[in-house]
Amino acid sequence: MKYVALLSGGKDSCFNLVHCSRNGHELIAAASLGPEPGKEELDSYLYQTVGQDAIEFVAQALEVPLYRRIIVGGAVSQGSEYGGRKAKESVGVHGDETEDLFDLLTLVKSHHPDVQGVSVGAILSNYQRVRVEHVCRRLGLTPLCYLWQRDQGELLSEMIEAGMEAVLIKVAGIGLTAKHLGSSLSEMQSTLIKLNQLYGSHICGEGGEYESLTLDCPLFKRRIILKDVETVIHSDNDFASVAYLRVKAAELIAKDSVADTLRVPPLFDDEFKNVEDAVNLSEAEHPNESGEVLVAQSTHFTQGVQCEKRGAWVSIGNIQRAQNSREVSIEEEVTECFSILQDNLAGYDLELHHCAILNIFLSSIDLFARMNSVYAQFFGVSPPARACVAVDLPPSVSVRLDCIAFTESREGDRKALHVQGLSYWAPANIGPYSQAISAQEWVFVSGQIGLIPSSLSLPSPPSLAKETALACQHVSRVIDAVRSNGGSTWNAYAQANIFWIAGSQDVVHVKQAHKTLPNPSIPTLFVVVKALPKDALVEKQSLFRSGKFDSVDAEEDELDNVEPTVEQGSLSCSDQSAVHWQISRFPGRTSACAVICARGNGMSPDLLTQEWDRLKAECALQSIWTQALSLRLFFKPSCFGEGAAEHRPPQRVLTSMISDNPLAALALPAAASTPIPCRQISTLDADGWDLALCILTT
Repeated sequence: MKYVALLSGGKDSCFNLVHCSRNGHELIAAASLGPEPGKEELDSYLYQTVGQDAIEFVAQALEVPLYRRIIVGGAVSQGSEYGGRKAKESVGVHGDETEDLFDLLTLVKSHHPDVQGVSVGAILSNYQRVRVEHVCRRLGLTPLCYLWQRDQGELLSEMIEAGMEAVLIKVAGIGLTAKHLGSSLSEMQSTLIKLNQLYGSHICGEGGEYESLTLDCPLFKRRIILKDVETVIHSDNDFASVAYLRVKAAELIAKDSVADTLRVPPLFDDEFKNVEDAVNLSEAEHPNESGEVLVAQSTHFTQGVQCEKRGAWVSIGNIQRAQNSREVSIEEEVTECFSILQDNLAGYDLELHHCAILNIFLSSIDLFARMNSVYAQFFGVSPPARACVAVDLPPSVSVRLDCIAFTESREGDRKALHVQGLSYWAPANIGPYSQAISAQEWVFVSGQIGLIPSSLSLPSPPSLAKETALACQHVSRVIDAVRSNGGSTWNAYAQANIFWIAGSQDVVHVKQAHKTLPNPSIPTLFVVVKALPKDALVEKQSLFRSGKFDSVDAEEDELDNVEPTVEQGSLSCSDQSAVHWQISRFPGRTSACAVICARGNGMSPDLLTQEWDRLKAECALQSIWTQALSLRLFFKPSCFGEGAAEHRPPQRVLTSMISDNPLAALALPAAASTPIPCRQISTLDADGWDLALCILTT
């Protein structure tokens, strides 16, 4: 795509251009914001303003037109979010310096209406990323952020190897003094690494330790020579001087072409290369294996919308339009579902922006784009996490939703990771949702499919191994980013996983992938459904929790760090019938996730009811039953409800006693429940389950 470079003149903004070029994008203009004439530096939260006296030379070296504006706004909005969460309040903040960027890029678009992207050199700053992405979204531009979340030591080495020549023009960090001004990256590399080891300073200056000016990079047509500079001292001490270079004269000179030595990060970290290898090996050992898939129209449920409140959490399940209603468009049906959701949230004094996670079940994946266009109208910034799959819904129902919402007691209790730029890190959002929402120590990670982050495309030719490895890596990188935002002492413990799988033949291979990951014994389901977004082969959805809990013995504000345990058990009902459970819980606390699976070959309805009563009496499950917030019932339509007999294998009578409402017949926990029709249900150690309950307690 054609793009404009946001130029500070520093190493990061210029090095990102090199990666933009490597990924096939075309630079057509540059844009920069700076202080008013007469001011050499501005105390801006968002922009690098030192070195603006040389920015014209950088644009000339790139041989593109430069558009400039003066920063007139201030840091009015300093929070982790910019704009409002409500759809009507998601515009900019009057008087904020972010709006200067909006005006600048609006100017660029007026001169270059074909511009589609914006190069951004952000590495670690969520503050910067959130605001640039907000402006890009409003202008219909795609952020290009290939340095985002990169290891800073590796990044600095790659810059030097690629022929980047940049010098320090400002110092403001411990261990850096005026004598370091004018030093190149290669000259400073060992010092910057040493300061990182001693004091935790950022190697690439992400903490404001230093600023740089690029004199040459692979995209420059000419290189910059500084002819006359002057050192300006703001403050000077033995530990952290604040000083900068004033560029009084510079010139451009011809340069020789150099070989392309840009190092692009590998697609996989080592851990997830092992995942890819595990799937490849499994496919070689188990070619063309196929599980039993019985497709039958979903049973009708009469339960209606389900609601449950536990503390600050509210769960709402089985949101759908009334069956056998008049036929409507998908746009009208999505709107009707959101109206139902809004009405039920209002009963708890909540609104849509309080949602932490939404799950969407469509009758056809072909409806995905049209659903998204309507869905986006209901949210502003920091939308909820989300998973969306196609399942075998009943006739006249095209959309089913469930939701978990959170009541904030103060600003910042609910945090979103909502990255919208192309990078090597993890996929930008392909819909109006966040990669993750964290609230009260829980982290809901959106369903991740195996997109290549730099292009937002699936591997070609299709590869289950690559898609599975990418989906798992995306989850890991998302949770790492959430942790880095929350502080280094924050431990993220996986509590539950769902692998949504498009083909039954792939279940055995995805299981092998999961076995290579840390803690494979946590509650995990492998569920075959009708289809996934973009015709992906697999999607991974995960739930995490920190080990932080209010201390039961110490002062009120102190927290205990508790590690979860995993328990499992079974009831053998007959030779072919069984009930099995897995629980991940925190000892002494009510927070837990449980998966309970059942199959009923050869059982009479009366015997099944007796065994279900035994299950509820199990000590390990009693708190799950009494504290449940959310319950998702995965079931095979061929085994349930009216008409199931003709689809049922011989002697499969697990639910022959169930007519319209399996939930009532099984006397499940009093939680907000959502039935999810599936084509196959598996756990790590067993296949062929007829139903599975995924239960969350808080």
